Amino acid sequence: MNFLINFIRFSRLHTVVGTSLSILALYLLALSMSDYQDWHLATLFLTLASCLGANIYIVGLNQITDVEIDRINKPYLPLASGAFSMRMGYFLIIFSVLLSLAIAFYIGKYLLLTVLLSLVLGTAYSLPPFRLKRFYFWAAFCIIAVRGLIVNLLLFLNFHFLINSQEDIPPSIWLLTGTIFIYSIIIAWFKDIPDMEGDRQYEIRTLSLRIGAKKVFRIGNMMISLIYVSLMILPFLLMLELNTLVFVGAHLLLLGLLWLANKRVDLQQKQSIQRYYQFIWLLFFLEYITFATAGLAGR
Repeated sequence: MNFLINFIRFSRLHTVVGTSLSILALYLLALSMSDYQDWHLATLFLTLASCLGANIYIVGLNQITDVEIDRINKPYLPLASGAFSMRMGYFLIIFSVLLSLAIAFYIGKYLLLTVLLSLVLGTAYSLPPFRLKRFYFWAAFCIIAVRGLIVNLLLFLNFHFLINSQEDIPPSIWLLTGTIFIYSIIIAWFKDIPDMEGDRQYEIRTLSLRIGAKKVFRIGNMMISLIYVSLMILPFLLMLELNTLVFVGAHLLLLGLLWLANKRVDLQQKQSIQRYYQFIWLLFFLEYITFATAGLAGR
């Protein structure tokens, strides 16, 4: 039981949930464009296993290279706390990356390209000589490129090709990609706000340290609000193959939740900031659920 708890912490549960929901939503959107004669569940589960393997490799490598920083910022993580040895950490990331690549080679070109690009950026994010996480622009770029572009476009093509034998990207997927692109920018900014103490000591130049946590917080919330307002207007202007009532109603609700939550944040308290960061991940999860539900309801 202790191993399982620590493995979940090592895997960074919020990233695992985010990856799983994005895959499920893209699968359902591709399925909504089919005749439902075959649900292609094997494709779904193998794609999920491959992407989770890549996910665990990326977050695990980051913990291995940041173990000293994590002892300040995140002492509960298993490498930082000593619950896992460094040898165990290396074993987990090597096993995960080999599993991910083996499945991707078996499934096909779009999944393989997704995994390879994600692994390259995830490695450059953490490892010298690049160690892109030291620079706020390139750190954000890695997260934005993977979560905002690579996952949405290439994984949708993976499912669309295998389910429907088509390789086009419909307008609803472009809209989802643009939305997640903005979310990824905000997640990249907000994740550094509670870690400013350790980042300052180890000269990790985050945006929060450069312009201040308050400005980053305000800009991020303004961007999310603008996303929701745009998503409530666009269904009336574009042919999206989404259920307009479900889509607009969901984003009106999300906008209300955002405004309620950000009024309760105390930027002087690390726990308050961490809770809000997890809330932003919740909004990220709900965005995929909204698109998938509106897509299925729009049939």
